Amino acid sequence: MSAPDLPVTMFVPPEYEPIRRDQLIELIRAHPLALLVTATESGPYATHLPVVLADDAGRTADGPDTLTLLGHLNRANPHFAALARDVPSLLVFAGPGGYVSPRIYRTTPAAPTWNFASVHARGPVRVLDQGAATRQVVAATARLLEARFGRQWDATGSYDYFEHLLPGVGAFTMTATDVRGMFKLSQEKDDAVRDRVAAAFGEDGNVELAALMARCPVAHPPTGEAQQ
Repeated sequence: MSAPDLPVTMFVPPEYEPIRRDQLIELIRAHPLALLVTATESGPYATHLPVVLADDAGRTADGPDTLTLLGHLNRANPHFAALARDVPSLLVFAGPGGYVSPRIYRTTPAAPTWNFASVHARGPVRVLDQGAATRQVVAATARLLEARFGRQWDATGSYDYFEHLLPGVGAFTMTATDVRGMFKLSQEKDDAVRDRVAAAFGEDGNVELAALMARCPVAHPPTGEAQQ
């Protein structure tokens, strides 16, 4: 008996659908620590791990509706054995988030909420061989994350150490054919309220969420309170 598929997609109210696909790519690149979820007959597995886009690693990008993602985890993790059985999986990328106090709205009645952005990527996972393919994933991940978040570390002196670690690494690639995002950024509110919410995040030090609200256009006119 085959393992059950995961749900086809995430629930996203129309107000919170991202307008452009590059918003999804931007969030994945900015928040590469993903939650890998795999459903099996014995129950779900969930593991946090770094994931990068294959085209960022110098490979050919897929079509507009498909993303190829590269990840790796500890081979001793039972989750890796589940991946080897070609079970469909889900990668969840969590972006910035923050609490919204009703006091910011300056209206009554009102209800508190939580603004956030996230991306779900779903598709089949292919386990890579333990040699060159796994080495490439590990090297590409280290190179990309160091360039984006690091301090110009030179890996030259650590190649032998990488080789020592490699037997314990399980690498995979996901061909994500269902990639959806939810950008819940007060789109159901009018512009003045939304600006106050963004400003409040900035004042509280949540500058990433404030900036995301400022640069994400509103696709739909306010229709009242949306349901999460």
